[in-house]
Amino acid sequence: MCQVRIAGGWLYRMRRVLATLLIGILAGLVGYKVVFGANGMVVYRGKRAEYQRLQRDIEHEIEERARLQRQVELLRSDPKTIEKEAREQLGYVRRGEVVLVEPQPRLDAKLPPAQAQAK
Repeated sequence: MCQVRIAGGWLYRMRRVLATLLIGILAGLVGYKVVFGANGMVVYRGKRAEYQRLQRDIEHEIEERARLQRQVELLRSDPKTIEKEAREQLGYVRRGEVVLVEPQPRLDAKLPPAQAQAK
């Protein structure tokens, strides 16, 4: 009976310290969850960076689409643009023009194709 009183008296005297300690542990666990949890700050920062990257990609794609749309309109209406594209993509030339063609590099017959191109 005496030991129960001693243990009960000690627990009664230490109740504030134990309560403070318990609250501190709980606050630490909550803080850890806020920073490193499934929806914590670390995940939030990663998702925010991904969002910003995707926004830049979207802006780039919008600009590219506008550029291509302008190109389509020019190809539909501007004879100079049509001629330029025909010359570049189809290899058309006007009468009397001289076209300089760069010769293709020779492949060394003794070497395998991958090594011959690297040379």
